[in-house]
Parts: sequence; structure tokens; C-alpha cells
Amino acid sequence: MSAPHSAPPVPVAHDPVDDIVPLMPIVLPLVGGVLMFLLAFIAVSMA
Repeated sequence: MSAPHSAPPVPVAHDPVDDIVPLMPIVLPLVGGVLMFLLAFIAVSMA
């Protein structure tokens, strides 16, 4: 008997989210700090 015919392996699509997830603990506080500074600057300049 011959070996069973197996399908070729399906290539897995590269997910760009997987590259970004390890950077989240660094990026989120930095973006939050910049956003708070920007909002405070807008509030002071409007006052």
C-alpha cells in the first residue's frame, strides 16, 4: 500500500499585530504622557 496522500502545508499569513504587541507596555505610557501634555497645553492656552 502506498502512503496516504497528504495536502501540502498551508502557509500562515504574517500578522503585523504580533510584532506590535510586545511593544505595548512601552508605547502606551509614552503616548498617554504625550496626550496628557497636549491636552494640558490646549487647556492652558485657552484659559
